[in-house]
Amino acid sequence: MRLTKHHGLGNDFLVALEEDNGLLEGGPELARQLCDRHRGIGADGFILGAHPDDEQRENGIDVVMNLWNADGSRAEMSGNGIRCLAQAFAIARRERTATYHVLTDGGLRIVEVDDDPETGLGTVTVGMGNIAAGPSVPAAALEKIGERRFATIDVGNPHLIIESDLSQIDLDVDGPWFESQFVEGINVEFIAKNANDAIDLIVWERGAGRTQACGTGATAAAVVSHQWSLVKGDVISVHMPGGSAQVRIGDEPQLIGPTQFVASIETAND
Repeated sequence: MRLTKHHGLGNDFLVALEEDNGLLEGGPELARQLCDRHRGIGADGFILGAHPDDEQRENGIDVVMNLWNADGSRAEMSGNGIRCLAQAFAIARRERTATYHVLTDGGLRIVEVDDDPETGLGTVTVGMGNIAAGPSVPAAALEKIGERRFATIDVGNPHLIIESDLSQIDLDVDGPWFESQFVEGINVEFIAKNANDAIDLIVWERGAGRTQACGTGATAAAVVSHQWSLVKGDVISVHMPGGSAQVRIGDEPQLIGPTQFVASIETAND
């Protein structure tokens, strides 16, 4: 299997394209093996970019995104992951600038790529789809949140946003605890306004744990922060441990951020 590795603000993914390989089979076990940072290649997630079927192709779909987290669980959507997939697709097609229609488990996403093949650094903009209400918060989680402002939101996958003093958050304890309170799991973002009218965010991702950045999380946090009037303006900067992304607020939010090509990889035969 031929793979490429990319990261969006330190949130890293392995991408295998049927465009390069022909028909492929993914799955939880393969994802766990590839993403293992000690016995595999290492990544937060594995993406298989499949050819669209005839009906999908007639509807303008360029590639179908199949995403597994590092623990093998299936993910509906990833803002950083889809940017990595789009860059991999552009590299495979030798296209420096392009617009792709990507079908995800969370719905159709339109992705614009501007890639620099000399540096491997691209800027990718993703239309993040319709925003919906998230799941209800269980009683135990409500008790732990206490007086803090919070919201749940769905951007193709579910998020719990909690306004917090980030210096008081033990992410490796608080993140998995909140995730475990939801039957289907949830991505957990702790946010705070910073001095530059932007959002600081730390994230615990469902199926991946602590990550350097989360594109859907940045989008969810920006939308909620705008609804709360926590920050002003229609373009909101979200600062994460791995770097910053921008979210353009609108009927369909747009996530804008860098994507870095890391390496091409060919796995050995069994």
